[in-house]
Amino acid sequence: MLRRLALTAVVPLAVLAAAVPASTATASGAASSGPVPSAAPTSGPFAAARPALGPLLMPLPLPGFLDGGEGTGAGEADEARTRLTVSVENTGVPGADGTFELECGPTGGTHPEGQAACDRLAEAGATRAGRQELFRETPEGTMCTMIHGGDAFARIVGTWEGRAVDTTASRRDGCEIARWNSLVPVLPDVR
Repeated sequence: MLRRLALTAVVPLAVLAAAVPASTATASGAASSGPVPSAAPTSGPFAAARPALGPLLMPLPLPGFLDGGEGTGAGEADEARTRLTVSVENTGVPGADGTFELECGPTGGTHPEGQAACDRLAEAGATRAGRQELFRETPEGTMCTMIHGGDAFARIVGTWEGRAVDTTASRRDGCEIARWNSLVPVLPDVR
């Protein structure tokens, strides 16, 4: 979206920059036979103001190759770029262990709770804190309660909203249990 906004602003400026020298050349170039009459005031409070250079330019639509070539909006493109492989083992929950594919926008893959998992990812992606924290591992040296939540282990690899993801999750201590629970239903609920 930033690329679209920047290019929408830059394109009219480039057109304007190309038009200004051309209009200046015709007003004061060799073809002109004397001073050009101007409506600009020569004295008073508006004397320093420069006249407008012409009509305001409208932003130009961007070519299809700049927005992915599919003509999708920014939100749709971000959601469509979510593809994760979730591998889970030792949960003790029937049907929860295995390797599952999760695709969002539209929801697809083999994940047993695909729509709920995509909804959770979209919810986390809607806030800055969620985007920064969702897949972040517990920092080294963090004080965590020594509660063992089981032998469940998961690895998540792929892309989420266009960002690479390669993380693991376990239930070895309080911090990891909280992290696992924040990823439910992407990961199975083993509480």
